Amino acid sequence: MDSIKLYFKYFRFNIESQLQYKTSFIMMSIGHFLITFIEFLGVWVLFERFGNIQGFIFEEAALFYGIVHMAFAITEGWTRGFDTFPKLVRLGDFDRILLRPRTTVLQILGHDIQMMRIGRFMQGLVVLIWAIFKLNIEWTLGKTLLLIGSIIGGNFLFSGLIVLQATLSFWSVQSLEIVNSFTYGGVQAAQYPISIYKPWFRKILIYIIPLATVNYFPAMTILGKSDLLSFSKWIGWFSPLFGILFFIFSLSIWRIGVKHYTSTGS
Repeated sequence: MDSIKLYFKYFRFNIESQLQYKTSFIMMSIGHFLITFIEFLGVWVLFERFGNIQGFIFEEAALFYGIVHMAFAITEGWTRGFDTFPKLVRLGDFDRILLRPRTTVLQILGHDIQMMRIGRFMQGLVVLIWAIFKLNIEWTLGKTLLLIGSIIGGNFLFSGLIVLQATLSFWSVQSLEIVNSFTYGGVQAAQYPISIYKPWFRKILIYIIPLATVNYFPAMTILGKSDLLSFSKWIGWFSPLFGILFFIFSLSIWRIGVKHYTSTGS
């Protein structure tokens, strides 16, 4: 509980510092909203041209889009410290973090919190609400909780990817761009139903970077579609938990990296 209180103090300090320049904060938030909105227009153009993609209509794709972008927006906001972690290693600032009587994870999470990502979050929320109103979904308490769980699970999965990217800096002292292909590239891939991709690529999104577990399976269950790629129907109800498990796994790898950290000597 003491660590949670400390994190919220970090959170408050970050918010207060960012709101010192309110105009800049508002403009950056609007910018993130517009950038992602332009990406969504690209999805609309694609469906406007072809009508549907392997049986999926635009409104259904909007549901996938809204879920994954809301999840990633939360990740960008609260794991920004891990995203910029390679800089701490190069400058030797991580040595100071190790000397403090708090966990490294807590300190790095509180190092930088980007509230301007609310622009991407709001854009995803608008798209998601629009899709919900357009689709004829029989909403139940279970489906509502599944939708929320999908966003939370997606947040933890993307957060796990960013933690893994930061962990690689202990050996490379540089942020490896290949991990970005799984984070930012994963967002682009998961905003469409993964059943439209080739089988080998689907396996990557299920077994290696399990984006399907926090987006495709839950969304298909909410839509009432039966194409779960030969998996049992119950998978959609429990699959968001894999996002949390992936995050826990990433933290385990992080601890291994910290144990092998030898400082930069700067």
